[in-house]
Amino acid sequence: MELKSRRAIHAADTRRALLTAGRRCFARQGYAATSLDEICERARVTKGALYHHFAGKEDLFAAVYEQVEAELVAEIGQVATVAADPLDALHRGAARFLEACRRPEVQRITLIDAPSVLGWERWREIGVSYGFGLIEEVLRAGMEQGVIETQPLRPLTHLLLGAMDEAAMLVARSDDPELREQVAGSIDRYLDTLAPRSS
Repeated sequence: MELKSRRAIHAADTRRALLTAGRRCFARQGYAATSLDEICERARVTKGALYHHFAGKEDLFAAVYEQVEAELVAEIGQVATVAADPLDALHRGAARFLEACRRPEVQRITLIDAPSVLGWERWREIGVSYGFGLIEEVLRAGMEQGVIETQPLRPLTHLLLGAMDEAAMLVARSDDPELREQVAGSIDRYLDTLAPRSS
């Protein structure tokens, strides 16, 4: 029993070391310029250990991408907890998301490399599995509280997630701070349209 426990701890430590090393390399130099040898050297493990946990570089990259997505959604979820209402939560969450898109690991891993490495469908599937639930929950709460106009929830969630992804891509691929401000302003105006229309 104790031997199994030690093996499980060692396996978890090895996997964590590979994810940490992979994340650092992918964020700094991108997927194409990162070799498995470099990742193994940084993680201080053998290639055999890497292949025990991951099918290859793409599989490791997908796991790193999921890790970054999960952390990002948790961070945005925390921002929503201090909001005045669900519509305010959307505004705050969008601002935090666009700010996060300036961080090298979010920019490089989730917005630049993930769509091309994993393919658009897999990239979108992973993004939806993390962000969709959070957005849907906030929209539902907003409709229940009357701060967001009642409408079909699922299509609206997809539209909002798509708009945020496009905004993030635009910000990630530009060094122009003025463009970032323009994108943030456009998202704010878009979110304002979700409020109930006065009759």
